[in-house]
Amino acid sequence: MSINLFSDTQTKPTEAMRRAMFDAEVGDEQRMADPTTNLLQERVATLLGHEAGLFLPSGTMCNEIAFRLHIRPGGEEMVCDRTAHPLVAEAGGPAALSGAHLSLLDGDRGVFTGEQLAAAINPPGDRYSYRTRLVSVEQTTNLGGGRVWPLEAIHEVIDVARAHGLRAHMDGARLMNAVVASGVSAADFARGFDTAWVDFTKGLGAPVGAVLVGSRELIDEAWRYKQMWGGAMRQSGIVAAAGLYALDHHVERLAEDHENAKLLANGLAELPGVRIDPGTVETNIVLFEHHEAPRVGEELRSAGVQVSRMGPTLLRAVTHLDVSRADIERALGIFKQVLG
Repeated sequence: MSINLFSDTQTKPTEAMRRAMFDAEVGDEQRMADPTTNLLQERVATLLGHEAGLFLPSGTMCNEIAFRLHIRPGGEEMVCDRTAHPLVAEAGGPAALSGAHLSLLDGDRGVFTGEQLAAAINPPGDRYSYRTRLVSVEQTTNLGGGRVWPLEAIHEVIDVARAHGLRAHMDGARLMNAVVASGVSAADFARGFDTAWVDFTKGLGAPVGAVLVGSRELIDEAWRYKQMWGGAMRQSGIVAAAGLYALDHHVERLAEDHENAKLLANGLAELPGVRIDPGTVETNIVLFEHHEAPRVGEELRSAGVQVSRMGPTLLRAVTHLDVSRADIERALGIFKQVLG
């Protein structure tokens, strides 16, 4: 059986999660009459320390709706890291849907500084430049190798944003991985951001969904874009129930994924041709280099291990709910066969 390290999006709902979905009480979410969806929205808003939440089909939609809330077409820009998801994996959505220009920073494994942000902000009143409007932080950093944004770094960025009249957004695709790895609460991480969200379809193991949070006024406006862009559903409690189950049962176990990622990184570091610093692995993402990455990726797949190719020499392996310690040990054996 193949060991799927392609992404933590590859998880499948457990039998217990499926039962929770089957048993979910449902109604019409567009009429605010789906009790399971309402409960999930309220719970995530409380978890992240914001007034209100909105259940959406995907984290990408959370990002895109948030950007549209903060940015209007007409020469406005968002500042983010060069490796951030809105640039590399959202099909040009910020530009297409919000008319947003992206100002890109070269962070340290996805984490940039307040000083870098300040240097990127165009002077107010400059009619020749984009109007800098928003800063976005990705927690954890995907192409930064699952790095956790330190709370001090977040505060520094938010302080600069506020001093310059910017809004702030947190892409929380793997926020709960950051919570488990750092011991910092989700509310502490999300505090100070105008909008934030958490995804259920990665390490938390749900098949669908994410919740965007913010002020009640912003979430009321977000509903308009959910409707406009086809994200509004009906009896969405069936999938919202998976999110509730994940919050109850799949958060603390993320520590197992982090331990498995470290085990994998330490094993890879011993193999010929692999370039990796295991000390940089903080959560469930393992980035490693090999000068023949395309060949290695294909041979691994043929031998029974799926990883993702992220560049000419860069490969990524992601641990998750459906990968055990025994799977990692077996995967390392296959790595040795392919690379030895």
